[in-house]
Amino acid sequence: MKKLSLLIMVLVLSWHAQASRILIPMDKNQKNHLKAYGVAYWVLKQNVEIDWLLNYKGGSFMFKSNQAFVNELVIRGVSYQVISNATANGILSSIARPDSNMDAMRLDKPPKIAVYSPKSKQPWDDAVTLVLTYAEIPYDVVFDDEVMNNKLPKYDWLHLHHEDFTGQYGKFYSAYRNRPWYIKQQREFEAMARKHGFKKVSKLKLEVVKKIRAFCASGGFLFAMCSATDTYDIALAAEGVDICERMFDGDPADPNAQRKLNFKNTFAFQNFRLKRSPFEYEFSNIDNQQFERGLREKNDFFTLFKFSAKWDPIPTMLTQCHTQVIKGFMGQTTAFKKRLVKPDVIIMGETKQAKEARYIHGTYGKGTWTFYGGHDPEDYQHFVGEEPTDLNLHPNSPGYRLILNNILFPAARKKKQKT
Repeated sequence: MKKLSLLIMVLVLSWHAQASRILIPMDKNQKNHLKAYGVAYWVLKQNVEIDWLLNYKGGSFMFKSNQAFVNELVIRGVSYQVISNATANGILSSIARPDSNMDAMRLDKPPKIAVYSPKSKQPWDDAVTLVLTYAEIPYDVVFDDEVMNNKLPKYDWLHLHHEDFTGQYGKFYSAYRNRPWYIKQQREFEAMARKHGFKKVSKLKLEVVKKIRAFCASGGFLFAMCSATDTYDIALAAEGVDICERMFDGDPADPNAQRKLNFKNTFAFQNFRLKRSPFEYEFSNIDNQQFERGLREKNDFFTLFKFSAKWDPIPTMLTQCHTQVIKGFMGQTTAFKKRLVKPDVIIMGETKQAKEARYIHGTYGKGTWTFYGGHDPEDYQHFVGEEPTDLNLHPNSPGYRLILNNILFPAARKKKQKT
């Protein structure tokens, strides 16, 4: 009996010695996709490298096994498998085959993350901060002070919160100008502009936009959603042009502002037309509005492009998901008219019947930017003042997964893009 027990113990120890890899599958069998990204980030914080297996079981993660990692997976409710070195090598060999549309991307550092957002509470939530908190990924909140004081270079990745970079206070004037939060925000923004030597909020925001552009040029990763996408480009195009009416900056807008726009300055969009009325809840015609889209919640979906993992690793990383069809969601900026997207921009997700792009990517200098239309992937039409989404109810959200792909993207050991 003792010999049998000893033999069993030897076999168990031998198995554990061979079972030296953890595989986190990211296909439809994963219990909690969003927390899985948090585990991956946590493992990187332990100075352990990860293989991100692009297009393998939904973009799985694989790394060396130890008990602490297993414990963390169990605590966070993330599905995993412990596999042998031989099995892991077999997976990598299969991925490396020339005829497979898969690749292994080595992640070797946890990116330092910043979210550009006002420090005071706003009457809306932000999808990125919601999912970072849920996935337990740490981030710092920065705003105009930090940007103007040149703090951005200490970060790898910057998210632009629901923001208006044109100085028009979100074009909320018509509906909310008498609300206490609107009045308070206007006063705070005007005080911030004066603090940094600007007479107008629009002038401060332009300088902020230019510093963010410099962050990209030097190798930073920029991510923006909703109105932070188009207002960023509008601010760049309108450099030196007054596009704000009197209620926003104390004097009338330039009547010739439209023809003075410089589309060479923008990241993503060209040939767009400004929405001049302060009473209209739109900045330009970049946003594909509801009456133009012809879609409602029940038939609003967008499709992710399938990229070549070995030839186009960057868009492949950014589109890893357990489904190619994502349910749509609205925002102040919901989607981008494809005819206004610059030709060198990579469209990663589109709604073809509406002729719109939902998820786009490009490079600037040594860095990259990604724009994602809509406000909250699990709240179709989020209104000002509504309660934030409870992600405990959406642990497998494909729309939120796209955000987290961008979080891990800066951790990748760079491979030369072949196209």
